[in-house]
Amino acid sequence: MCLIALALHAHPSYRLVIAANRDEFYARPTAPAAWWADAPDLLAGRDLREGGTWMGVTRAGRVAAVTNYRDPGFAQLADAPSRGALVADFLRGAADAESYANDLAERAAAYNGFNLLVGDDGGWFYVSNRTAGVRRLEPGVYGLSNALLDTPWPKVVRARRAMEQAVAAAEGPGWDARLWEALADRVIAADDALPDTGVGSERERLLSAPFIRTDVYGTRASTVLTIANDGEVRFVERSVVPGQDGWTESRHAFRIGSESGSGSSE
Repeated sequence: MCLIALALHAHPSYRLVIAANRDEFYARPTAPAAWWADAPDLLAGRDLREGGTWMGVTRAGRVAAVTNYRDPGFAQLADAPSRGALVADFLRGAADAESYANDLAERAAAYNGFNLLVGDDGGWFYVSNRTAGVRRLEPGVYGLSNALLDTPWPKVVRARRAMEQAVAAAEGPGWDARLWEALADRVIAADDALPDTGVGSERERLLSAPFIRTDVYGTRASTVLTIANDGEVRFVERSVVPGQDGWTESRHAFRIGSESGSGSSE
Protein backbone atom coordinates (compact mmCIF):
# COMPACT_ATOMS: atom_id res chain seq x y z
CA MET A 1 0.00 0.00 0.00
CA CYS A 2 1.06 3.57 -0.46
CA LEU A 3 -1.72 5.43 1.34
CA ILE A 4 -3.67 4.26 4.39
CA ALA A 5 -6.17 6.06 6.59
CA LEU A 6 -7.15 4.05 9.64
CA ALA A 7 -9.76 4.65 12.34
CA LEU A 8 -9.59 2.55 15.51
CA HIS A 9 -12.64 2.60 17.78
CA ALA A 10 -13.44 6.06 16.41
CA HIS A 11 -16.80 5.26 14.78
CA PRO A 12 -19.83 4.39 16.91
CA SER A 13 -20.66 1.30 14.83
CA TYR A 14 -17.23 0.12 13.65
CA ARG A 15 -14.23 -0.94 15.68
CA LEU A 16 -12.08 -0.57 12.57
CA VAL A 17 -12.30 1.41 9.33
CA ILE A 18 -9.48 1.38 6.76
CA ALA A 19 -9.33 3.25 3.45
CA ALA A 20 -6.24 2.50 1.40
CA ASN A 21 -4.63 2.82 -2.02
CA ARG A 22 -2.04 0.44 -3.38
CA ASP A 23 0.41 2.01 -5.86
CA GLU A 24 2.49 -0.25 -8.08
CA PHE A 25 3.92 -0.64 -11.57
CA TYR A 26 1.18 -1.61 -14.00
CA ALA A 27 3.27 -4.46 -15.37
CA ARG A 28 3.49 -6.24 -12.01
CA PRO A 29 1.03 -9.17 -12.11
CA THR A 30 -1.66 -8.96 -9.45
CA ALA A 31 -4.75 -10.92 -8.43
CA PRO A 32 -7.78 -9.06 -7.02
CA ALA A 33 -9.07 -9.61 -3.50
CA ALA A 34 -10.26 -13.18 -2.94
CA TRP A 35 -10.01 -16.03 -0.46
CA TRP A 36 -6.65 -17.71 -0.99
CA ALA A 37 -6.68 -21.34 -2.12
CA ASP A 38 -3.56 -22.10 -0.06
CA ALA A 39 -4.82 -20.17 2.99
CA PRO A 40 -8.63 -20.46 2.96
CA ASP A 41 -9.15 -18.17 5.96
CA LEU A 42 -7.23 -15.28 4.34
CA LEU A 43 -8.95 -12.63 2.22
CA ALA A 44 -6.62 -10.34 0.24
CA GLY A 45 -5.36 -9.32 -3.14
CA ARG A 46 -2.14 -11.02 -4.18
CA ASP A 47 1.15 -10.05 -5.74
CA LEU A 48 1.64 -12.83 -8.28
CA ARG A 49 5.37 -12.19 -8.59
CA GLU A 50 6.36 -12.79 -4.96
CA GLY A 51 3.19 -14.37 -3.55
CA GLY A 52 2.56 -11.84 -0.79
CA THR A 53 0.01 -9.08 -0.33
CA TRP A 54 -0.26 -5.43 0.64
CA MET A 55 -3.34 -5.74 2.85
CA GLY A 56 -5.62 -8.49 4.09
CA VAL A 57 -7.98 -9.81 6.74
CA THR A 58 -8.76 -13.28 8.12
CA ARG A 59 -11.91 -14.97 9.36
CA ALA A 60 -10.54 -14.55 12.88
CA GLY A 61 -10.39 -10.76 12.41
CA ARG A 62 -6.62 -10.45 12.03
CA VAL A 63 -5.70 -7.52 9.78
CA ALA A 64 -2.42 -6.28 8.34
CA ALA A 65 -1.20 -3.75 5.77
CA VAL A 66 2.22 -2.64 4.57
CA THR A 67 3.72 0.31 2.74
CA ASN A 68 7.21 0.77 1.35
CA TYR A 69 9.37 3.51 2.87
CA ARG A 70 10.54 6.01 0.25
CA ASP A 71 14.09 7.21 0.85
CA PRO A 72 16.60 6.78 -1.99
CA GLY A 73 19.35 7.65 0.50
CA PHE A 74 19.10 4.10 1.87
CA ALA A 75 20.80 1.50 -0.29
CA GLN A 76 18.36 -1.14 -1.53
CA LEU A 77 19.13 -4.70 -0.47
CA ALA A 78 19.18 -6.85 -3.59
CA ASP A 79 18.49 -10.09 -1.68
CA ALA A 80 15.93 -8.70 0.79
CA PRO A 81 12.78 -10.77 1.42
CA SER A 82 9.51 -9.53 -0.04
CA ARG A 83 7.77 -6.94 2.11
CA GLY A 84 4.44 -8.37 1.02
CA ALA A 85 5.37 -11.52 2.93
CA LEU A 86 5.23 -9.50 6.16
CA VAL A 87 1.46 -9.18 5.76
CA ALA A 88 0.88 -12.71 4.50
CA ASP A 89 3.04 -14.32 7.20
CA PHE A 90 1.15 -12.57 9.99
CA LEU A 91 -2.25 -13.41 8.53
CA ARG A 92 -1.36 -17.06 7.96
CA GLY A 93 0.46 -17.41 11.27
CA ALA A 94 -0.54 -18.04 14.86
CA ALA A 95 1.41 -15.28 16.63
CA ASP A 96 -0.66 -12.48 18.10
CA ALA A 97 -0.17 -9.00 16.66
CA GLU A 98 1.98 -7.69 19.51
CA SER A 99 4.30 -10.71 19.47
CA TYR A 100 4.60 -10.61 15.70
CA ALA A 101 5.45 -6.91 15.71
CA ASN A 102 8.06 -7.29 18.43
CA ASP A 103 9.67 -10.27 16.72
CA LEU A 104 9.76 -8.40 13.41
CA ALA A 105 11.38 -5.37 15.04
CA GLU A 106 14.32 -7.62 15.98
CA ARG A 107 14.89 -8.75 12.38
CA ALA A 108 13.62 -5.73 10.46
CA ALA A 109 17.05 -4.79 9.09
CA ALA A 110 16.87 -7.72 6.66
CA TYR A 111 14.15 -5.92 4.67
CA ASN A 112 14.12 -2.87 2.48
CA GLY A 113 12.30 0.07 4.05
CA PHE A 114 8.78 -0.69 5.23
CA ASN A 115 5.92 0.36 7.48
CA LEU A 116 3.71 -2.42 8.83
CA LEU A 117 0.37 -2.20 10.62
CA VAL A 118 -0.90 -5.37 12.31
CA GLY A 119 -3.94 -5.88 14.49
CA ASP A 120 -6.12 -8.47 16.19
CA ASP A 121 -8.37 -8.62 19.25
CA GLY A 122 -5.34 -7.85 21.41
CA GLY A 123 -4.66 -4.47 19.81
CA TRP A 124 -3.04 -2.69 16.90
CA PHE A 125 0.69 -2.14 16.40
CA TYR A 126 2.96 -0.20 14.08
CA VAL A 127 6.50 -1.26 13.25
CA SER A 128 8.99 0.16 10.75
CA ASN A 129 12.66 -0.45 10.06
CA ARG A 130 13.15 3.30 9.75
CA THR A 131 12.40 3.96 13.43
CA ALA A 132 13.12 2.00 16.60
CA GLY A 133 10.70 -0.12 18.54
CA VAL A 134 7.04 -1.02 18.24
CA ARG A 135 4.18 1.42 18.77
CA ARG A 136 0.82 0.35 20.17
CA LEU A 137 -1.95 2.37 18.56
CA GLU A 138 -4.53 3.97 20.82
CA PRO A 139 -8.11 4.67 19.65
CA GLY A 140 -8.12 7.42 17.04
CA VAL A 141 -7.47 8.21 13.38
CA TYR A 142 -4.09 7.65 11.72
CA GLY A 143 -2.53 8.24 8.31
CA LEU A 144 0.33 6.45 6.60
CA SER A 145 2.08 6.69 3.26
CA ASN A 146 5.74 6.09 2.38
CA ALA A 147 7.22 7.82 5.43
CA LEU A 148 6.69 7.23 9.15
CA LEU A 149 3.19 6.99 10.61
CA ASP A 150 1.32 10.32 10.56
CA THR A 151 4.09 12.15 8.67
CA PRO A 152 2.06 15.13 7.35
CA TRP A 153 2.52 14.70 3.62
CA PRO A 154 -0.33 16.46 1.76
CA LYS A 155 -1.94 13.16 0.70
CA VAL A 156 -1.80 11.83 4.27
CA VAL A 157 -3.34 15.00 5.67
CA ARG A 158 -6.16 14.80 3.11
CA ALA A 159 -6.81 11.11 3.76
CA ARG A 160 -6.89 11.59 7.53
CA ARG A 161 -9.26 14.52 7.21
CA ALA A 162 -11.59 12.46 5.00
CA MET A 163 -11.53 9.62 7.54
CA GLU A 164 -12.29 12.02 10.39
CA GLN A 165 -15.22 13.45 8.44
CA ALA A 166 -16.49 9.98 7.53
CA VAL A 167 -16.47 8.66 11.08
CA ALA A 168 -18.02 11.91 12.33
CA ALA A 169 -20.88 11.39 9.87
CA ALA A 170 -21.41 8.14 11.77
CA GLU A 171 -24.61 6.57 10.50
CA GLY A 172 -26.80 6.58 7.44
CA PRO A 173 -26.34 5.50 3.83
CA GLY A 174 -23.29 6.82 2.10
CA TRP A 175 -21.37 7.72 5.24
CA ASP A 176 -18.24 6.24 3.63
CA ALA A 177 -18.55 8.24 0.39
CA ARG A 178 -15.89 10.66 1.64
CA LEU A 179 -13.45 7.76 1.82
CA TRP A 180 -13.96 6.75 -1.81
CA GLU A 181 -13.70 10.38 -2.88
CA ALA A 182 -10.45 10.75 -0.97
CA LEU A 183 -8.97 7.60 -2.51
CA ALA A 184 -9.87 8.83 -6.01
CA ASP A 185 -8.37 12.31 -5.43
CA ARG A 186 -5.92 13.11 -8.27
CA VAL A 187 -5.09 16.65 -7.17
CA ILE A 188 -1.32 17.22 -7.10
CA ALA A 189 0.00 19.08 -4.07
CA ALA A 190 1.31 22.62 -4.34
CA ASP A 191 5.08 22.83 -4.78
CA ASP A 192 5.61 24.53 -1.42
CA ALA A 193 3.87 21.61 0.32
CA LEU A 194 5.79 18.79 -1.38
CA PRO A 195 7.98 16.55 0.76
CA ASP A 196 11.62 16.15 -0.22
CA THR A 197 12.33 12.44 -0.29
CA GLY A 198 15.22 12.60 -2.75
CA VAL A 199 13.39 11.62 -5.94
CA GLY A 200 13.37 15.07 -7.57
CA SER A 201 10.63 17.68 -7.80
CA GLU A 202 8.91 16.23 -10.88
CA ARG A 203 8.44 12.82 -9.30
CA GLU A 204 7.46 14.39 -5.97
CA ARG A 205 4.63 16.14 -7.82
CA LEU A 206 3.48 12.98 -9.58
CA LEU A 207 3.51 11.00 -6.33
CA SER A 208 1.84 13.69 -4.21
CA ALA A 209 -1.75 12.96 -5.22
CA PRO A 210 -3.68 10.31 -3.24
CA PHE A 211 -4.56 8.61 -6.55
CA ILE A 212 -1.51 8.36 -8.80
CA ARG A 213 -1.51 7.90 -12.56
CA THR A 214 1.53 7.86 -14.82
CA ASP A 215 2.32 5.94 -18.00
CA VAL A 216 3.86 2.97 -16.19
CA TYR A 217 3.05 3.36 -12.48
CA GLY A 218 0.07 4.34 -10.40
CA THR A 219 -2.75 3.39 -8.08
CA ARG A 220 -3.70 -0.20 -8.83
CA ALA A 221 -6.36 -0.78 -6.17
CA SER A 222 -8.49 1.19 -3.71
CA THR A 223 -9.92 -0.62 -0.69
CA VAL A 224 -12.33 0.16 2.12
CA LEU A 225 -12.41 -2.36 4.96
CA THR A 226 -14.78 -2.13 7.92
CA ILE A 227 -15.20 -4.33 10.98
CA ALA A 228 -18.40 -3.58 12.85
CA ASN A 229 -18.70 -3.79 16.61
CA ASP A 230 -20.68 -7.03 16.19
CA GLY A 231 -17.86 -8.61 14.12
CA GLU A 232 -19.36 -8.12 10.66
CA VAL A 233 -16.53 -7.58 8.14
CA ARG A 234 -16.95 -5.84 4.79
CA PHE A 235 -14.09 -5.69 2.30
CA VAL A 236 -14.60 -3.70 -0.90
CA GLU A 237 -11.81 -3.42 -3.46
CA ARG A 238 -11.80 -1.41 -6.67
CA SER A 239 -9.08 -2.63 -9.02
CA VAL A 240 -8.00 -0.05 -11.57
CA VAL A 241 -7.73 -0.97 -15.24
CA PRO A 242 -4.38 0.57 -16.37
CA GLY A 243 -4.82 3.09 -19.14
CA GLN A 244 -8.57 3.36 -18.59
CA ASP A 245 -10.84 5.35 -16.29
CA GLY A 246 -12.87 2.38 -15.09
CA TRP A 247 -12.34 -0.29 -12.48
CA THR A 248 -13.56 -3.72 -11.50
CA GLU A 249 -15.04 -4.09 -8.04
CA SER A 250 -15.01 -7.06 -5.68
CA ARG A 251 -17.10 -7.15 -2.50
CA HIS A 252 -16.81 -9.59 0.38
CA ALA A 253 -18.72 -9.87 3.64
CA PHE A 254 -18.45 -12.29 6.55
CA ARG A 255 -18.66 -12.41 10.31
CA ILE A 256 -15.56 -12.95 12.43
CA GLY A 257 -15.41 -16.58 13.45
CA SER A 258 -17.72 -17.79 10.67
CA GLU A 259 -16.73 -20.43 8.17
CA SER A 260 -18.46 -18.81 5.21
CA GLY A 261 -19.10 -15.44 3.70
CA SER A 262 -20.44 -13.78 0.60
CA GLY A 263 -18.43 -12.30 -2.23
CA SER A 264 -18.94 -10.88 -5.68
CA SER A 265 -16.98 -9.22 -8.45
CA GLU A 266 -18.13 -6.93 -11.24
